[in-house]
Amino acid sequence: MSAVAAVLLHCTLLLACCLGTASFVQRRTRTPAVPRATRRAHQRYRPGTHHRRLRLCHDDDPRRRSPSALGALTPELETLVADTLEHDRKIVVVTGGVLSGIGKGVTASSIGVLLRGLGYRVTALKIDPYLNVDAGTMSPFEHGEVFVLDDGGECDLDLGNYERFLSVSLTSSSNLSTGKVYQQVIERERVGHYLGKTVQVVPHISDAIQEWILRVAGTPVSRFSRTSDGDGGGGTSAKDEPPPEVCIVELGGTLGDIESMPFVEALRQLQENLGYKNLCIAHVSLVPVMGDPAEQKTKPTQHSVKSMMQMGLRPDFLCCRGSEPLAGSTKSKLSLFTSVPENAIISLHDVSNIYRVPLMMIEQNVHSMLLQRLRLGPFRKGVDYSSLPDAAHTSIEESDVIAGWRALADSVDGPESECTIAVVGKYIDQGDAYLSVVKALTHAAIATKQRLKIEWIEASSLHDDDPAGSDSWERLRKCDGVVVPGGFGARGLDGKIASIEYVRTSGTPFLGICLGMQSAVIEYTRNVCGIEKANSAEFEDDLKKDEEDAVIFMPEGDRERLGGTMRLGARETVLREGSLARRLYGRERVFERHRHRYEVNPALVERLEESGLEFSGRNGDSSGERMEIVELQQDVHPYFIAAQFHPEFTSRPEAPSPLFLGLLQACQSKAR
Repeated sequence: MSAVAAVLLHCTLLLACCLGTASFVQRRTRTPAVPRATRRAHQRYRPGTHHRRLRLCHDDDPRRRSPSALGALTPELETLVADTLEHDRKIVVVTGGVLSGIGKGVTASSIGVLLRGLGYRVTALKIDPYLNVDAGTMSPFEHGEVFVLDDGGECDLDLGNYERFLSVSLTSSSNLSTGKVYQQVIERERVGHYLGKTVQVVPHISDAIQEWILRVAGTPVSRFSRTSDGDGGGGTSAKDEPPPEVCIVELGGTLGDIESMPFVEALRQLQENLGYKNLCIAHVSLVPVMGDPAEQKTKPTQHSVKSMMQMGLRPDFLCCRGSEPLAGSTKSKLSLFTSVPENAIISLHDVSNIYRVPLMMIEQNVHSMLLQRLRLGPFRKGVDYSSLPDAAHTSIEESDVIAGWRALADSVDGPESECTIAVVGKYIDQGDAYLSVVKALTHAAIATKQRLKIEWIEASSLHDDDPAGSDSWERLRKCDGVVVPGGFGARGLDGKIASIEYVRTSGTPFLGICLGMQSAVIEYTRNVCGIEKANSAEFEDDLKKDEEDAVIFMPEGDRERLGGTMRLGARETVLREGSLARRLYGRERVFERHRHRYEVNPALVERLEESGLEFSGRNGDSSGERMEIVELQQDVHPYFIAAQFHPEFTSRPEAPSPLFLGLLQACQSKAR
């Protein structure tokens, strides 16, 4: 009996081995993997550096590869990939390592300036890995400024950099967050889009990210202009523009963050789907200087690139931030340990102003390397992108864009006078909370050839009970002009009102924005019209209707749901003939961007105007008459103007906001 059992056991084991081998062979047959020999055939050693680097060949094209080499794409993604390849659209990805806030936004924007100078149409996309759907509900103390776009999108402040550098008007689709992509995928799942499949990060989230990137890359954007006729100064319409030729994608945060992993995987897949020649990666890292004698340390960047490569991405350009230019030995060491060609390791050291960053890139031949790497312009077959002679096949220096940019950078460093502007706000401890206000002041200072100095004053310190008030008042009185920007909440309101009373009675040039305008109306209602309890319905509930409620809640507002429910985006304002605002803008109708829930009470407008406060700008669309600009006549005050909208969002280096430009001109005239 035992012998029979042994024979049966032996037969069973043989059968299991045979079945296992057959199953294994069958699985291998069905797996759409690329054989090792085929993978090697698609790779070669590339010349042009002191070492050899393994890369995909120059002729690697997804259209020439079999479907099994890439795996099956969804119909939506397949269509977008095909459209991108058909129109030869390019993607430039900018990532960051070591630490956040390293300068990815300025780097991405500067690459855009180079491409503009070469004559290409450029758009941009910022990826934010946080779970918020957008930046609209974020605290300025934590996140900095919320930048508002023409279509009402509330987004990351880096989009402001893109618009200012690229001279375009982006849309809310140009800011992608984890919250947005998960919301989209979940909504698809709820309507049965995935046909009962288990919805996962890969492939469903990663596919949705790729689709979003490619849609943005192919969507036309409007060019910004203040001189266009008939458009109120908003520039060209997106529908009149051809699609972009290059899309710059910035991945926010730091590589290695758990929040950004789905986006990293999506970018890896996207490069596989588009091919080597259609997507390149620039990695921004830090090279600190330490020790005595000082030495540039490469280890943080080495580890950053190593981590990046472990996630499936390899940088084509390594942009190194630091206080000093990279030494030759530092570049050689980084090239050895990161496999990035030495010429493609770019020194982004500290300069006198950020407008010199694109010029610094030109000096290091980044523009020529970009053209060669992405097969833009005259491609030199067989020549490594990092081995081109300096600007050998480009005429970027002859470009009007670069000539204007160089003049702009030089003018920042060569002012003829100095101007001190006080910014009376409540978020002054967060450097980026008023970033666009600072940029708009800078643009106006450049145009008037003044060196700008900003005096940050905490609004709440101007209250009578604050012990620091005397110092704050002393600093305020020494300033040439005052800006009271927007904000939310009652803290600091009394200080803002007190500062506005000072500038109104002293003749100091003044510009109010959003809550700054509402504060100006409250101050005038209290101190000139004699309504002592006048206030905003945002801060007081028991105000006497149409008398003490100088600022009211807008009828269409939502008190319960905060995200995306304010009056947002570009709105038309009609300017009164003969007003200061009309003279500054030079036209009757303008479009500016808004972000507010409260407005000046129309019931009090007639009484205020009879007392001398002129509402020179009023809303011109179908939402009803709203007060947009308030001012004092110039025979009463040299420059007192405030706007409900945010003029800082449409200020550009080459085209400063008229309200900010008027403020700096008034300060200049006062100094003379």
